[in-house]
Amino acid sequence: MSISGPPADTPERQAYYDKISKRNLNPLWSVMSAIITREPRSACQPHLWNFAEMKELLLEAGSLITAKEAERRVLMLENPGMPGQNRITTSLYAGLQLVLPGEVAPSHRHSQSAVRFVLDGAGAHTAVDGERTIMQVGDFVITPPRAWHDHGNHSDEPMIWLDGLDIPTVSFYDASFAESSPEDERPVTRPVGHSMARFGANMLPVDYEATQPSSPIFNYPYARTREALEAMRRQQEWDPCHGVKMRFVNPVDGGSPMPTMSAFMQLLPKGFETSAYRSTDATIYAVVEGRGTTTIDGQPFAWGPKDVFVAPSWKWVTHHADEESVIFSYSDRVAQQKLGLWREDRGNRVRD
Repeated sequence: MSISGPPADTPERQAYYDKISKRNLNPLWSVMSAIITREPRSACQPHLWNFAEMKELLLEAGSLITAKEAERRVLMLENPGMPGQNRITTSLYAGLQLVLPGEVAPSHRHSQSAVRFVLDGAGAHTAVDGERTIMQVGDFVITPPRAWHDHGNHSDEPMIWLDGLDIPTVSFYDASFAESSPEDERPVTRPVGHSMARFGANMLPVDYEATQPSSPIFNYPYARTREALEAMRRQQEWDPCHGVKMRFVNPVDGGSPMPTMSAFMQLLPKGFETSAYRSTDATIYAVVEGRGTTTIDGQPFAWGPKDVFVAPSWKWVTHHADEESVIFSYSDRVAQQKLGLWREDRGNRVRD
């Protein structure tokens, strides 16, 4: 067996392969170099979605179908290297969701974990297992697996956010379950801010026992995130590959807020250009503030506020900030780390 390439074919070998294929067998040596690769190979391609164009198309969808009819009025961001597969990377899904004033996206629950990153609008809410949170631009909101959730918009403007789910991962394991609620909006049983008050002050209730792997906080407000980035800026804690970059955490154990997805926020000062970086977690980025260019595998992508772009696994990435910029991102890093698969390369200095 060889990872360099398959052995030479012969008529006798081909006759043998034809014979064993009828018994649902296949020789490993003929495909080993294709399935155990020297470096990651993926159909995932780098790509950028311009928010202004996406918003126009979303609003058009809003005139064609209601949130209740659609259940989730979302335009999926399909990776151009994997058309028709409903995914933005090999393991993750992304979409832009629209909820218009006065609408409710009905309650349901499912096996998949979900992250929401608010891009446009203010004052709509999402409800998770009996608690509502009011959403503002830049907020990072999670929906744990199997949690009842609905979305509503009582503001006077459209609300748009980026949905990120581990749909391809759950499908890979054949572990998808979903259930609709008989009520569009489930009863609210806790006041707004309840979870943040209990778990968001570096404290836990004395008798708290975690019953799920997800964070008990489900809204990480942008105002607090921005404050943390500013504190690090004052200390000049610049990483050459990331500027200032922080990861969102579960306050219970310091791990990722979700069991299958990691999320991050980074600050790039005006004129900052990062060193080349690559890692095995294909990453989805959403711009909060600023303008700049990200070069992925030699291909430049100019971005501005609310644009979304994706970098595939193990492709070199550099960011250049034309203005002071803040960028949100999420990936499957935590899942890879738990499986012992994650690896990064900080300018030809590989680290597992």
